[in-house]
Amino acid sequence: MRYGLNLLLWTDTLNEEARPLLDEIKQLGFDAVEVPVFEIDLGKYVRWGKYLDEAGLARTAVTIRGADDNPMSADAGIRRKGIDANKAALDCCQAVGAEALVGPYHSAIGCFSGAGPTPDEWKWAAESMRQVAEYAQQCDVTLALEYLNRFECYLLNTAADGARFCREVGHPRCKMMYDTFHSHIEEKNTPAALRALKDCLVHVHISENDRSTPGRGNVRWNETFDTLKEIGYDNLLVIEAFGLALERILPATKIWRRMYESERQLAGDGLSFMKGEVAKRWK
Repeated sequence: MRYGLNLLLWTDTLNEEARPLLDEIKQLGFDAVEVPVFEIDLGKYVRWGKYLDEAGLARTAVTIRGADDNPMSADAGIRRKGIDANKAALDCCQAVGAEALVGPYHSAIGCFSGAGPTPDEWKWAAESMRQVAEYAQQCDVTLALEYLNRFECYLLNTAADGARFCREVGHPRCKMMYDTFHSHIEEKNTPAALRALKDCLVHVHISENDRSTPGRGNVRWNETFDTLKEIGYDNLLVIEAFGLALERILPATKIWRRMYESERQLAGDGLSFMKGEVAKRWK
């Protein structure tokens, strides 16, 4: 198993002030970081790829889409913008050396119609993602799509939705991730949710039910780790918790009160928690 930490605990923009964090994260015992891709600046991602190599950290990347570049919009022009934006994010992944692009970039975050997805919206989303997956293969990056709770999006809200979507996209680079925060809200049965993703699961976000330190809340952790072991998952477990200075995604994260003692405390205690749970099960 490998262990990662999402840089959204500190920042949603890569900047030189954040560079010293990399050595600290490595010293804590992490194997990888998840970098935000909310701006397109290939030169910056090339530099950060070098920084991460120097720190000895593997990396994944995270991005989102909005109403103006929604890949499942009824407007073909907006869908095109969504496809192009996801391809641009993949260029950044290639520049920084990210092995996977994670997140809910299948549709617009925080954008609602007042109902569930229509057959046309589902079809448009799948067609858009198929084109993105084809480009991902050229970039040697794997798509790890994220299903979100119903308060953040309406295309994919459950593991079953995600598994069905991957089947319909039908491309080997289109896979799914699992986030314990969203699962805690939407799934009635944690083992069943993870089993539904068995054939397409490539990434896991470890996130407490209130986005605080993993292991200190109400997520069904025993069921989660037991089932990850059962289905043979052995890749990245990435802590996702959000800081208070995330201007780009604050409207979605709704984080305006501190959920932890310090970023270092959350990272260190969260890593110890993950490693402890894995040690109980993976021999």
